[in-house]
Amino acid sequence: MTETTVVRDSACEISPVVDIVFSRWTTPILWALNNHGRQRFVELERRIGAITPKVLTQRLRQLERDGLITRTYHAEVPPRVEYEISALGRSLGPLFATLSRWATANLDHVEQARREYDEAGLPRP
Repeated sequence: MTETTVVRDSACEISPVVDIVFSRWTTPILWALNNHGRQRFVELERRIGAITPKVLTQRLRQLERDGLITRTYHAEVPPRVEYEISALGRSLGPLFATLSRWATANLDHVEQARREYDEAGLPRP
């Protein structure tokens, strides 16, 4: 695996955060661990839904590497692995709460804007 660093973009100081936290599947994983506590791989897989085991494994490894979750291996028969959001990951809670409030207040407006755009016959992105 190659070593990567967080690249800071002077044009937008939150770009690295968006890349880390809002990459595909990362947000649902963090949301599930933050809201439902420690979980095993299969529990996360069921809770998230359409994610494949390979992608879930990749995302969990990246989140562990980024310090946003912790992985605990229990040496028993059969072996058990649990994932939990870390203190650093929990520090994203206020961000998620703000986004949740924004979604509740505004997603209907976004859908309405999309309908109006589509009805106007404008090219779809």
